[in-house]
Amino acid sequence: MDTFSTKNLALQAQKKLLSKMATKTIANVFIDDTSSEILDELYRATKEYTHNRKEAQKIIKNLIKIVMKLGVLYRNGQFSPEELLVMERFRKKVHTLAMTAVSFHQIDFTFDRRVMSGVLTECRDLLHQAVNGHLTAKSHSRINHVFNHFADYEFLSALYGPSEPYRTHLKRICDGVNKMLEEDNI
Repeated sequence: MDTFSTKNLALQAQKKLLSKMATKTIANVFIDDTSSEILDELYRATKEYTHNRKEAQKIIKNLIKIVMKLGVLYRNGQFSPEELLVMERFRKKVHTLAMTAVSFHQIDFTFDRRVMSGVLTECRDLLHQAVNGHLTAKSHSRINHVFNHFADYEFLSALYGPSEPYRTHLKRICDGVNKMLEEDNI
């Protein structure tokens, strides 16, 4: 039996093309202005924290690749009913993460790095579960790279700490996330 499928071939090509083209310019085609601004601030905070421009670019590039591949899989109806349930749990967990991040920023002395790290880790695990059969091991390592960075206790402590430039980065990130929450985009 011949297993050739143009639909599968097209889907693989889209995922591969997105992997090769995950630049800010291409991302702007798929990602709205508010999301782009949040990504820019995450990049700046990551660059400040790591003192490594290439590493910061790689983390954000991997994040963009993940988001774009999820979009391709979703738009092409690739998720099974069980995977869609996991994706819905993931979406709700991301919404909780967004509300928690904004709340910790807006209400002084409430930040708890264990809570933020825990929610990020739960998001990572749900995402792995949902895309397990769809993405390569390399894509799974990208997911780990992104979530492990943002869930790092020291990074979160620096980001939510009182010093600049992190305070400014966090304010801009939370302003964007809050706008997305108000527009029901998260």
